[in-house]
Amino acid sequence: IRKKQESEMFRPTNTKVGKTSLIMSLVSEEFPDVVPYRAEEITIPADVTPERVPTHIVDYSEAEQTDEQLSSEISKANVICIVYAVNNKKSIEKVTNHWIPLINENTDKDSRVPIILVGNKSDLVEHSSMETILPIMNQYTEIETCVECSAKNLKNISELFYYAQKAVLHPTGPLYCPEDKEMKPACIKALTRIFKISDMGNDGILNDNELNFFQRTCFNAPLQAQALEDVKNVVRKNVIDGVRDNGLTLKGFLFLHTLFIQRGRHETTWTVLRRFGYDDDLELHQDYLFPLKIPPGCTTELNHNAYLFLQSVFDKHDKDRDCALSPEELKDLFDVFPYLPWGPDVNNTVCTNDQGWITYQGYLSQWTLTTYLDVQRCLEYLGYLGYSIVSEQESQAAAITVTRDKKIDLQKKQTQRSVFRCNVFGDRGSGKSGFLQAFLGRNLVRQNAINEEHVSYYAISTTYVYGQEKYLLLHEVVPDIDVLSDAELTCDIVCLVYDSSNPHSFEYCARIFKHYFLDGKAPCMMIAAKSDLQEARQLYALSPLEFCRAHKMPPPQGFTCNTADAPCRDIYTKLATMAMHPHMTQADLGSSTFWLKASVGATMFAVLGFAMYRMLLKQR
Repeated sequence: IRKKQESEMFRPTNTKVGKTSLIMSLVSEEFPDVVPYRAEEITIPADVTPERVPTHIVDYSEAEQTDEQLSSEISKANVICIVYAVNNKKSIEKVTNHWIPLINENTDKDSRVPIILVGNKSDLVEHSSMETILPIMNQYTEIETCVECSAKNLKNISELFYYAQKAVLHPTGPLYCPEDKEMKPACIKALTRIFKISDMGNDGILNDNELNFFQRTCFNAPLQAQALEDVKNVVRKNVIDGVRDNGLTLKGFLFLHTLFIQRGRHETTWTVLRRFGYDDDLELHQDYLFPLKIPPGCTTELNHNAYLFLQSVFDKHDKDRDCALSPEELKDLFDVFPYLPWGPDVNNTVCTNDQGWITYQGYLSQWTLTTYLDVQRCLEYLGYLGYSIVSEQESQAAAITVTRDKKIDLQKKQTQRSVFRCNVFGDRGSGKSGFLQAFLGRNLVRQNAINEEHVSYYAISTTYVYGQEKYLLLHEVVPDIDVLSDAELTCDIVCLVYDSSNPHSFEYCARIFKHYFLDGKAPCMMIAAKSDLQEARQLYALSPLEFCRAHKMPPPQGFTCNTADAPCRDIYTKLATMAMHPHMTQADLGSSTFWLKASVGATMFAVLGFAMYRMLLKQR
């Protein structure tokens, strides 16, 4: 209904019960003297209905329409009103022995159309039919409500159509099981996620500030202090542990929504669910999860506000304040997700502490990686975390910066980007994986402890280029020289790794370069890995140094991860610098002054960064 923003109502009934009179009384606001067999289809405009949704009313007449037409109308209806005469016992009996079975035959069992029972001609009797109708309502869960009205004196006419709209827009079925008198599991699951997002302190209660933020978010108005106390008092009287430390627990939160539903205030719960992204089936809406389209040639990064939000999420779940997320803390963070989004390979993609737990730096790096590689997945994740609600943004698209086309960066010889991709090529055994892990501070000893099943082909961390913090994303490309996709070739810089102790290793790098990168669209760097071992003469027409000179590349850079401490990071600063300045000439890149400035800048800001990190750690 909400997708189409319209409601269609169909009205099967017994003859002579006044159904057509009801419709005509609604339209003309007076009882008609002459009533046709069937009223023409009418549309009530959105601006005259309480729910601001247009409503199509379709009448039915046994005298004028066939059974096939009736079945077709039932299948198209969003809500059905069955009209009976309160002064006619047979018309009441026909509700259960004819109309409801007929409607159920023409609708899917798992998605019953809501039914409104309408007792017309209440002006002709002094008693109510509710005593007879209540057992019928208890028997059939698809019956939303019953309204007694009179077309003659216009009693409850507008209320009838209001309840019909409400049955479509705020249905009971997905929320509540009348037989068990409790909410359905899908509703509990959705409200539990909403509670966890709203619980900013992650202490298991909603304090007054959190309740007011929740109230403003969903209903655009805070609760007065007395109203807050009244709500908590209702919970205290009915639920053990519903209120703790003067705050509302999850148990109390769920009780309140059960109470709303039982008292017919479904719209309250539906308003909350829809504000937090849920559709009519209590699934997160696709438009909520994926609100952004990316133009070709551009990359995606998180902006400052997004990082602030992610920092707050980290702090919320880092309960021991050790600046790392233990497996239990990480599980708690992802409790609002329908599945666990990070596998064990993530621990080998970003920085971890000595226990193998993802650090604060590693956590932000993984989010940066997801945004760069699969922005739709990142938007989905931010949606699960409630970014748009907590940050008070229109959607999580507000968290993303779409960079300009890289061609424009090259033309202007400058870039505002913060994430640069380096694709790492090399033959098997050349040391590519070690090169990636060394970027995360892991020497050979720590690398040997990695489970082969949890190997990652990505590594991402930060480095400094002229004092600016940038993310460098390393991607190890599987060595298949003849089958390389556009994604494997698209990057900001190419890293060609060969084993300096293996005389056959360099040939692969030379072939890859000549086959794919000879045109010079991406800068290239040659890495002589395993430089701690004895260097072997490479069995290739040109030596690595001669090859680099011939193709205007920087000379091969020696590298080893077989160190006592963390491997040297200078090479990664050079890669990031080249990626950030792809327009630089070979003379620039060959200048020792250029690399000295880059290295000194990186060292100074690394020291400053560590000092600021310690200061923030004390504050947190």
